[in-house]
Amino acid sequence: MKIKLLFFLFPIMTFSQGYTSYFTGNTTNISTNPQFGVCLMGGATEHDNAMAWLLQKANGGDVVVLRSTGSNGYNDYLYSQLGVTVNSVETLVITSVAGATNPYVLDKVANAEMIWFAGGDQYNYISYFKDNALENLINNHVTVKHAPIGGTSAGMAILGGRYFSAQNGTVTSAQAMANPYANNVTLGGYSGTTLPMTDFLNVPFLENVITDTHYDNPDRKGRHATFIGRYRADYGTTVNGIACNEYVAICIGTDGIAHVYGDYPNYQEFAYFIQPNCNWTNGNPYCVANQPFSWNFNDGALKVYKIPGTMNGTNTFDLNNWQFPNGVGGSWENWSITNGVFSSVAGNAPDCILNNSDFENNKISLYPNPVKNILNIDNLIVGSCIIYNTQGKIVKEINKLSNQIDVSNLSSGIYLIKITSDEKIITRKIIKE
Repeated sequence: MKIKLLFFLFPIMTFSQGYTSYFTGNTTNISTNPQFGVCLMGGATEHDNAMAWLLQKANGGDVVVLRSTGSNGYNDYLYSQLGVTVNSVETLVITSVAGATNPYVLDKVANAEMIWFAGGDQYNYISYFKDNALENLINNHVTVKHAPIGGTSAGMAILGGRYFSAQNGTVTSAQAMANPYANNVTLGGYSGTTLPMTDFLNVPFLENVITDTHYDNPDRKGRHATFIGRYRADYGTTVNGIACNEYVAICIGTDGIAHVYGDYPNYQEFAYFIQPNCNWTNGNPYCVANQPFSWNFNDGALKVYKIPGTMNGTNTFDLNNWQFPNGVGGSWENWSITNGVFSSVAGNAPDCILNNSDFENNKISLYPNPVKNILNIDNLIVGSCIIYNTQGKIVKEINKLSNQIDVSNLSSGIYLIKITSDEKIITRKIIKE
């Protein structure tokens, strides 16, 4: 009887400190060598194959589930039902900033080989985890420790570098498109007149992405497109989108290839990879407070790759190459919004380089390509250049460009170089050896 009483009191005592712990497995912490991976789930039942894929990245270590409501529903599932051996699974139900920054919680997260965010209300996660020691540990988990992380529903919503915070509650597509500045259209990452790279979580391949979930129930395409348009209108920047239907999962490894899991064709289960049309240059979308939102470019303001999820994640999208999209197993759609009404039609892949008239007409040439150290430029009168990596970050900027660019300090990989010359902009892909 005493043992039962002590077990009953334990969650009450921890709850008074802002968290409750539910533990399954070996109480002795071990350290393994985890591998990086991200799993995004659409918000209904977890896809077992996708979750097993992520769990294997923990390499037998300790798993921490973070949530703000609920209890221990993940413990047995992750510990013993997927056929992947781990040392322990601990669910931490955090209900305040005090709980998030409790030394016990921080120690458990610091020693985790995998972190999983449950569903719920994403504003709880943002309110409790943002701008404190727990946020720092979560970012350290993926950027320094290179360990796996994932989430479903609200847990997926917070993993993008841009995010819908739900500070004033949820918003429907109809509400967002009717007034893109409505009180409940609350977007994260805003900071004065500039847009920081991220202001919460910093997950590789998702830095400039806003995610959305439950995409088919209810339909959230219109609100997601409005979110992307708001960033464009307010900051003049390109933000991409990733979304899942409810029973769909997206798994991303170190190679940046997103594998889509689902049960198609038995069910209509899709993931969506959304980007503003790179050939749309007519200023910002029509985005005015208390006015219907409009963003239409020949019915294709947004280019979307729609991928059916399969049991083994065979269909893919390459997140390294938004500007040079490479997908397998999906189809392209064009999305637009006109006077607050969303439309979707069959489309084709964006052609961000070859459709640029300046590229066709200007005689500037760059060589060698691939390049090891020095990139030569012919027929340049005067100009400047910016070089971006595949995640959209500026890695080199030259205001007064000569006929040579030293790229010896860049890591091997694919880059986008944008040259401004004689009031023309020429964009090229270069490969650094």
